This record gives sequence, C-alpha cells and structure tokens, in this order.
Amino acid sequence: MNITLDRNDEQLTGLLTVHLTEADYAATVDAQIKDYTKRAQVKGFRPGKVPVGMVKKMYGKGILADEINKTLGKAVDGYVKEQNLRLLGEALPVASDVDFDTAKEFAFQFELGLLPEVELPADGTVEVERHQVSLDDDTIEQTNEQIARQYGETTNPDASEANDYLFGKLKKADEEGEGRTVLLPINKVKNGAEQFIGAKAGDVLTFDLKSAFDNDAAAIAGFSGLNKTEAEAASGDYVLNVEKINRTAAPEMNQELFDKVFGPEAVSSQEEFDAKVRETMQQNYDRESDGALNNAIVEKLVTGLDIKLPAEFFKKWLVRANAGKLTAEQVEEHYSDYEKELKWSLIRNKVVEKADLKVSNDEIVDRTLDKIMGQFSMPNMPDDMRESMRGYADSYLKQDNGKQYVAEYEAILAEKVLENLRGKVVVTDKPVTAEEFRNLNS
Repeated sequence: MNITLDRNDEQLTGLLTVHLTEADYAATVDAQIKDYTKRAQVKGFRPGKVPVGMVKKMYGKGILADEINKTLGKAVDGYVKEQNLRLLGEALPVASDVDFDTAKEFAFQFELGLLPEVELPADGTVEVERHQVSLDDDTIEQTNEQIARQYGETTNPDASEANDYLFGKLKKADEEGEGRTVLLPINKVKNGAEQFIGAKAGDVLTFDLKSAFDNDAAAIAGFSGLNKTEAEAASGDYVLNVEKINRTAAPEMNQELFDKVFGPEAVSSQEEFDAKVRETMQQNYDRESDGALNNAIVEKLVTGLDIKLPAEFFKKWLVRANAGKLTAEQVEEHYSDYEKELKWSLIRNKVVEKADLKVSNDEIVDRTLDKIMGQFSMPNMPDDMRESMRGYADSYLKQDNGKQYVAEYEAILAEKVLENLRGKVVVTDKPVTAEEFRNLNS
C-alpha cells in the first residue's frame, strides 16, 4: 500500500491517493470467501459443501469490493491521524471506474478540506459595546398594561372606547387572503383615533397604518406581528376586519393580585409591588443585554479574524453530507451563514484548547436539576430532596441515546467559552433606554 497527499495550501485542500496492490487485500478476501462457503446455501449442495470456486464466482466481486472499502477506510483514517491532519468534515471519494473483474491493483483518490490554524486576538485588542438599559416611563407603563390585561377582568362590549383593543384580521388593502390576527390598542393610535372609537364587531376599518401610528415602527411591530423591517416599510392603506372588542378592567391592587404575579407573600404593598415590577424588568433587560453582548463578541471575532476556509470544498461537503436535504443552490444562497458557523466553531475550539476548558458530569446533572426544580417552582429545594432527584435527572439525560446530555454539555461549554472571552475583550457600557434597546434588537 502506498499513500500520497498532494496539498494545495493556498486553497486549503488536498488530493489523497491510496494505491492498493493484491497483497493488501488478497488474504482477507480469501478468508471471507472461505467463510462464505461454510454459510452459503446453494441448491444441490449440502451446507458447508459448496465449492470455493462457485462461491468465488457468485460472491467474489462483492466480497472484494467490500473488503477494499474497509481497507480504504482504515488506510485513510490511519493516514489522517498519523499526519495529524485537521479535516473539514470527512474525506470525499473521487468518482472513478473500477474493474473488479480483472484489475489486481487499484488507485483511489479522496478530496480533503484542510482546516486552518486559528490565532486568537491578544487580550484587550477587541472592543465591544454592552447596552446598559435604563427603564423609561413608557416601558413601565406598557408592562403595567400587560399585567392589567393578564390579571384584569376582560369583557367584550358592543362598541369600542378609547382604551379598548380591537381584535380582528389586519392586511394591506390590496393583499389577498384574510390577513393576520392582531389586537390593536386604540390608545396607541396617534392620528385618526376617532375612527377606531365606536367600532363594532363586523366593522371594516380602512386606514393608513404608518400615519395612524405616527411613523412609529416599534408601535406597529408591537401589535401587528410585522418585524421591525416590515413595520418600517409598511405604507399605504391597511384594512382591519373587526371581530370583537376587548375591554379589560384594571385589577384591584391587593394581596390577591400580588400573590398571583409574584407568588405568595413575595410583596405586601403597592409600593413593594411597583418596586418588584421594576426590579424584574431590569433583571430581564440585563439578561437580554448580556445575551446581546455575547452575540456581539461572536460577530466581532467571526468577522474580524482572518480565517481562511476551503470554500469550494466546504460547499461540496455540505451538499454531500446533507444529501436530499440541501441542494448546491441552497448552499450557495446561505453560504455566508454556514461560513460564519464554521468560523465560530473553529474559534470556540481554539478557546477550549487554549484555556483547557472542561465540563464535568456533575455540572451537567446540576444544571438539569436546576431546570427541573424551576419547572416545579422550587429553585431552593432542600439538599436532601435535591439529592434524591439526581436519579431522575440521570435517567432524563440518558434518553434518546444521550441527546439531552450532549445538548447540556454543549450549552455549558458555550457559556464557558463566552465567559472566557468576556474576560479578554474590552467591554464599554453604552446607556440606552428600554425602547432604544428593543429597537436595536428587534
């Protein structure tokens, strides 16, 4: 056997050629044929008495092809490990015509995609912004309105008033179909609100969407189901087919409401309730801001580091690895996304290697227990009870061939990678209001 590799370091590809002689496979093939003679069932012959020549004639080509494939697989894997090659995906066999009837020696070729070495930036050389969110009055008011809608008593009057919501289907005036279901807040309409007051089920209201909400894309996106880009592009007349009027009476500020919102005896006065609402909102925005910071770090590294990839090989590999699911055209259309994902994978692996990051079994089980306890609203479970639940967590993690275990492992490792990177980049806080933050991340 002889293996050669023709590298193209500029393209990060290689052409691996495996030369096989008869000596590389003959003994194994002969052994397989003899084994077949013991098991073959051929009419006119007793089991185990089929002549070797007949078995060879009937099954020899298939046995030969199978053994050569096994030999090739071991040879390629062994060579890759021996040469310490870092491959993108797997080696792709090059199509060729093979004559198993007469040939004794064979040459098989494989395309390789070679992964580049990644150099992480020096500490303190990458700068990212973290949005420090402050709560504005409109955001707090919106949250209080949501609480009122969720816990207040809702009725469906015959005609709408200024603080009601119109439930129905919204679509562009010239659009086909019934449109999308919306809950339009009349008190958010800035221009022409009188058109929406006094509306009844069955009414059809035609209005300029952008004008009605005074060009406020965030307000339009908030109720319409349109994303920020679509809301900004919304123009001209829209039609609302009113199905019913929703009117919610604000709930009474008492202990019953406090307990419903935050749990038994968490707060005991309106002052404490208002403070808890603000605290919870701030925690949620801080958590979202941290998530946005992580995304910014990933984006900065993926786009800022000079990581060259074997692009053409990568595209070909994606099609073959996802046979029947991805076409070459689809890969081409979304290639930038695949490229970013691969680059981040290389960066992440380099961080793991350089920082020697590890995830223990206890960390995975403890994380799973936290999730389970959270579902039962028991985050502070006593130690003895928590310990008794470990068996349940272990069983859960073993389901679906350990799929959940792998998912938790990857999630914890990803968090450790980002935590490591956050300690190496320069993070600058940028004050923004909650509304500005929502617009930035919508």
